[in-house]
Amino acid sequence: LLKLRPNERPFVLTRATYVGGQRFAATWTGDNSSTWNHMRISVPMLENLGISGFPISGADIGGYKGSPQPDLLTKWLELGAFNPIDRDHTEKGTADQEPWVSGPQHEAIRKRYIEERYRLLPYIYTGVEEATRTGIPLMRPMFLEYPDQEPLVTEGDWANSQYFFGHDLLVAPEPYEFVQPYRTMLPKGNLWYDYWTGQQLQPGEIKVTPALDTLHVYARGGAIIPRQPLIQNTTEKPQGPLELLVFPDRTCQGSLYLDDGVSFDYAKGNYLRVEYSCEGYEDALRLNISPQKGSYKPWFNEVRAVIYGVKQQPASIALNGQSVKADYDARAQKLTLNFPNNAQGAELRLSCGAGGGKAQVCFAVTQTATGAE
Repeated sequence: LLKLRPNERPFVLTRATYVGGQRFAATWTGDNSSTWNHMRISVPMLENLGISGFPISGADIGGYKGSPQPDLLTKWLELGAFNPIDRDHTEKGTADQEPWVSGPQHEAIRKRYIEERYRLLPYIYTGVEEATRTGIPLMRPMFLEYPDQEPLVTEGDWANSQYFFGHDLLVAPEPYEFVQPYRTMLPKGNLWYDYWTGQQLQPGEIKVTPALDTLHVYARGGAIIPRQPLIQNTTEKPQGPLELLVFPDRTCQGSLYLDDGVSFDYAKGNYLRVEYSCEGYEDALRLNISPQKGSYKPWFNEVRAVIYGVKQQPASIALNGQSVKADYDARAQKLTLNFPNNAQGAELRLSCGAGGGKAQVCFAVTQTATGAE
């Protein structure tokens, strides 16, 4: 392939491989069946592949053998949106299992999760680049992120069902067919947020009620997740701002990596890398965007910061020392503001001010601190 297309990265998917084969091809879990059990065991199978050196892998969504029930296909398409490879696949002679079969209710749910994967492509691509550079897989067992909390994270209903997708998203699918509430574990050490609603959650064991239209996903407190406008395929250029989903805690971190997605020019410096960080206090938040590294020109000219867990409208908001306006949603406790992308970096400061001689509380953090300077 390289002889035919010397400056184009090949994509090879192999059904059989060996130690070291991850340097040449992605793989999948094999010819599975259209059963709830095979959907369930796809999680530890993909985790095992990841920590065994195969970070890019997937399962045949819906099952290869047999015809999935509509509910099973819907839940598997939800789960597949948060797998390294998202591929709906079946053998000849089985029922159609495209996302639009099974009626409008199922189609709407499936479409929403497929669209969310497209929006998360900057986060996913950044995670894949990290896997290429460090070997840390995109789909990670809980103990890889919280090794100090064993056996807590390796026991219970959650041990073989929930996992990290990238550094900051904890995915908690139903361990069995969704017929009753189940337990999930949010590791200690930081706040957590419901990814879909932004609701703040405390660490520890929680009971989750299953629903056909919901895959439970949680964002780690301190996460800064890059997101893009919806596109219809990966060759389409996004139109609009880069979105940064900020889930505050006492410290935050995130990153963005982009390149042309096709050539080997990234090895010559034609890439873009940006680091994000923040310092969180009860009365203030400081968000830093690093200068861009690399020569690649991004598709976006504007950045939209969406900050969750904001308990009240900040008294002042400044971008690089200049006052800026933002939209505040008190019900969702969410602050949104747009600003021009700056290759030299930026600093955003939010302050709650003081009332009655004491600092106002705008943010919840896992360790109380005040007075960002």
